[in-house]
Amino acid sequence: MRKYRQFIAVLVFVGLLLFFVEYFDLRHDFSLEFMQEQIMANKLSGLLIFILLFSVGNLIHLPGWLFLAAAVITLGKTWGGLATYTAATTSCVVTFFSIKWIGGDALRQFDNKLAMRIFRHLDDRPIRSIALLRIVFQTMPTLNYALALSRIKFSNYLIGTLIGLPVPITLYCFFFDFLANAFLPGGAS
Repeated sequence: MRKYRQFIAVLVFVGLLLFFVEYFDLRHDFSLEFMQEQIMANKLSGLLIFILLFSVGNLIHLPGWLFLAAAVITLGKTWGGLATYTAATTSCVVTFFSIKWIGGDALRQFDNKLAMRIFRHLDDRPIRSIALLRIVFQTMPTLNYALALSRIKFSNYLIGTLIGLPVPITLYCFFFDFLANAFLPGGAS
């Protein structure tokens, strides 16, 4: 039971966050409309709210594309992409430190051959591994949790994240810009 204590602490933390969001009826704040309203009302405070929502959303397992879509539709593909890159990186950092603080290196506590093989690859080439994972899985909350609980150094995590995120964010920016121009009156801003 001892080796599960850190996992249980992480689950309790996520449960408390979800309870907080539900109890204070904050689900509306994670909507496309709310994020657009905040950004349009005041660019600076709206972007800070956007970054905060992205960070909390990542902790409670909301998909990053929701935030990217709001930014691209509101700010256009270039500024929306830059806002998302900043928010996504910040979100990944917040998740890393939050989950690392609560869960430590809980994944290393398990004696599993597959896990040990994955950790060897991660340990041998951490930046490359994280960059490739970011290209494929972007800011996927489960990936952030797993990396935070895997005993990797923060500097490797950050560099891999900074290198890996631009490719998928750029592709999504073009995709959401295309959708906005095709289906929304006036297209993306």
